[in-house]
Amino acid sequence: QVTLVESGGGLVQAGDSLRLSCAASGRTNSIAVMAWFRQAPGKEREFVAHSFWDTYGQYYADSVKGRFTISRDNAKDTVYLQMNSLKPEDTAVYYCAAGLRTSTLWKAYTYWGQGTQVTVSS
Repeated sequence: QVTLVESGGGLVQAGDSLRLSCAASGRTNSIAVMAWFRQAPGKEREFVAHSFWDTYGQYYADSVKGRFTISRDNAKDTVYLQMNSLKPEDTAVYYCAAGLRTSTLWKAYTYWGQGTQVTVSS
């Protein structure tokens, strides 16, 4: 079992930056991929980015490419999402997820955090 806990959300203005954190605990050696998804009110859960847990390689949704960066600190069992140049359309609940293979589909991931709210005002 793996437990994921997100933090770092908040209310910011357009153009600001935020860094989300996702701390993993439990059987982290069973994780191969970490990902971030987001879900806005009335919309489906949307892929944001994923990264391999113990090797290099990241992939981003087109909507965040060049603005968001996923990174990890294996010593702390933590994955980050650095979000720059935030836009009102980035407003959503952001979820951290973990699984065995890379995918842009939320159903491919086994473990999920509780989510953290990011609100970007114009």
